[in-house]
Amino acid sequence: MRAVVQRVRRAAVRVGDETTGRIDLGLLVLLGVARGDPPGAEALLARKVAQLRVFPDDEGKMNRDVTEAGGAVLVVSQFTLLASCRKGRRPSFVEAAPPEEAARRYEAFCAHLRAEHGLRVETGRFAAAMEVELVNWGPVTIPLDTVELGLAPAPCVDARGQGAAPAGEPGA
Repeated sequence: MRAVVQRVRRAAVRVGDETTGRIDLGLLVLLGVARGDPPGAEALLARKVAQLRVFPDDEGKMNRDVTEAGGAVLVVSQFTLLASCRKGRRPSFVEAAPPEEAARRYEAFCAHLRAEHGLRVETGRFAAAMEVELVNWGPVTIPLDTVELGLAPAPCVDARGQGAAPAGEPGA
């Protein structure tokens, strides 16, 4: 899973003329689900997001998490975070999870933020064309990747999105 977390003064997401999610102070999380993310990655990434100390304390240092700051979270699905631009000019999205799996895991991520961390969570609409508006405070923008965080193994997919053996292993 990949997430781009932005500390915001306010953020909103619209689908057409409908506002599907809006927060004031808090975090905007753009979330992409990767093919092959292990079970439980949603909970681990939700905990990391909820506990990120990116809000200022009384001395102005980033020492408070979103709960301590009295904020909320706006989560927007964004499969393009899994884009690969290694070849050619058109991004490849073979590392993104299939839509049915991605939707389920996106909802699970949001559920973990609500249930285990007590956060108010607003959302976009999965797979819809959305407009996201935000006022980034800082700016503070933090990319998170479950592979880099050691929460998931590196994906092994070939250019067609098929399972591939890691380099140096049988079948590679």
